[in-house]
Amino acid sequence: MSEREGVAEQEDRESEREDRSDRGSGSAMVPSWLPRAYLLAAVTVGGLFLAFWTLTELKGLLTILVVSLFLAFAIEPAVNWLAARGWRRGPATGVVFLGIVVVAVSFIWTLGELVVDQVSALVDNAPRYADDVVSWINSTFDTDYSGTDIQNKAAEMSSSLEGYVVGLAGDVWGIGTTALGVLFQALGVLLFTYYFAADGPRFRHAVCSLLPPHRQKHVLRAWDIAVEKTGGYLYSRALLALCATIAHYAAMRVLDLPSAFALALFVGVVSQFIPTVGTYIAGALPVIVALGQSPRTALWILLFIVLYQQFENYVLQPRITASTLDMHPAVAFGAVLAGAALFGATGALLAIPVTATGQAFIGAYIRRYEVHEPTISTNPARPQRKPLRELFMKKRQK
Repeated sequence: MSEREGVAEQEDRESEREDRSDRGSGSAMVPSWLPRAYLLAAVTVGGLFLAFWTLTELKGLLTILVVSLFLAFAIEPAVNWLAARGWRRGPATGVVFLGIVVVAVSFIWTLGELVVDQVSALVDNAPRYADDVVSWINSTFDTDYSGTDIQNKAAEMSSSLEGYVVGLAGDVWGIGTTALGVLFQALGVLLFTYYFAADGPRFRHAVCSLLPPHRQKHVLRAWDIAVEKTGGYLYSRALLALCATIAHYAAMRVLDLPSAFALALFVGVVSQFIPTVGTYIAGALPVIVALGQSPRTALWILLFIVLYQQFENYVLQPRITASTLDMHPAVAFGAVLAGAALFGATGALLAIPVTATGQAFIGAYIRRYEVHEPTISTNPARPQRKPLRELFMKKRQK
């Protein structure tokens, strides 16, 4: 082999080594898009955490805004009715608010008088109740208790209750802070509700101005459905509460129950505006009050409450809510449970109007078809089989 050939072979080997090293370094190089992908993923995860933290911190404000929005939906039909008759929206909203406040204060004042009267009657008749209870226990269980034993037990319970009250009074700062927070939230709800109702058309126009024209129509339609269903729910419940109050007041006056108007008002409001369990809570108080008079009176008032509930469920409620809130009871019950599980008491109160709004909005865009039941066709050419019993009897006769 010549010297020139040896040099050429050595150059070929060196070039092959360089190609291999270039390919190895190229495989170890990081693609240019990978750092940007890592950065985008980190920013996305950070943004999600920031949004979750913001929603958690602003949960109270968002709850106030949602409650205020649906309260504004509820009173907007009344405000629109006054505005159509020449009222300005601000004074019209103020008049509606004043009426609601008067009704709420009257309800609380009446129930306060009921509580004071019943507590006073309970304290005055406590010795007689204790003697009656001791006599019933002795005659039923063949025991020999006396009023002294009851007094000793009452003294022990009084001392325990006194210690609890003293401990509760020691936490007066926490109680005051909680009460102040609840008052602040209530004022916030009232303020936002007033603004949403008084400036309803302007607020609606501001929201729709941010959307393209083909979506504004859907937003306005959903808004109108929400106002119609929420307002219809409130007014239908108010009418049912009025009917329940009048009926129970007449029955309690006939049975000569004390504080008949306060009890009837409690039954009417609580049974209609507290979902699911309101009926049982409303009916328990008149029965307990009637037990203070006689078991027979309690039985009569319980019977009337049950009968009126059936009359309301099958006669009054379908007629009153037919055009405002057409919802199956099972759907309403499930909506209340879901709202309570997600958002607590606020979700339970808003579950029915929210579900009714969604049901109406879905029904406006989903087409329903008529269901054709399958018909059973009979073939006259096919011979009908005789019953087995008839064949068996013929064989037996042969």
